Amino acid sequence: MEIVASFVICLGASLLGAVCGIGGGIIIKPLLDAIGMFEFSTINFMSCCTVLSMSFFSVVISKREEEWIDKKKTFLLAMGAALGGIAGKIMLKHAVHWTESEEVVGYLQAFFLLIMTLGTLCYMLFKAGIKTRKVINPITCIGIGLALGMLSSFLGIGGGPINLVILSYFFSMDTKEATKNSLYIILYSQLAGILQMLFTHSFPVFDVRILLLMMLGGVGGGYLGRRWNQRLKVEVVNRLFVFLMVFIILINIYNVYIFSKV
Repeated sequence: MEIVASFVICLGASLLGAVCGIGGGIIIKPLLDAIGMFEFSTINFMSCCTVLSMSFFSVVISKREEEWIDKKKTFLLAMGAALGGIAGKIMLKHAVHWTESEEVVGYLQAFFLLIMTLGTLCYMLFKAGIKTRKVINPITCIGIGLALGMLSSFLGIGGGPINLVILSYFFSMDTKEATKNSLYIILYSQLAGILQMLFTHSFPVFDVRILLLMMLGGVGGGYLGRRWNQRLKVEVVNRLFVFLMVFIILINIYNVYIFSKV
């Protein structure tokens, strides 16, 4: 039952996330927390691996389809994201140690995700009246990548909509360009975070079969979602985006309540 449910969740979340350009991690992590099928550390690890597989596949497809980006800017963001990915995993480990409770850290993750999702929804609804910036300073670019990579790794969500908001505001990127840059931020932050866990021997206990199916579902959903995105009208995608944001907000409200009661 757990194997089937994990595959279906990752497939569906990745499909919907790819259609809207936000990725599936922002849905997978809180949904697994809400269902409570696995231990806290196991959910964080398997979610990160699934997000890594999705982003790697998407980056390969983007290159094959010659979807070019600003290589210098993307390199700086990715470099910062890699450092942030390592920092995020270290923060997560120490947070569990300091609080002596995975439930408290789960509460903090759900709370931050709730605030971030609410902020993302508000920004997207009112972005037409928001004046954006065009950051060119290399140190600032690395710093922004570092912050996004840290959040991505600590929360185990990949980045999703928060990446789009930050890239849109600080670099005046349109949705397509922000989505492509977000993929590199997610890829490097998750890869660095998992490598950090490998070198420090801090992997949790997990079922290899479930992890492989989650990764397969993530890649399959991401592929199908990209195809659907190209066929659906912009109005449909925008409505689906708002629906997903509201859905994620409700899940995180539930998770905040559940973790606060433990």
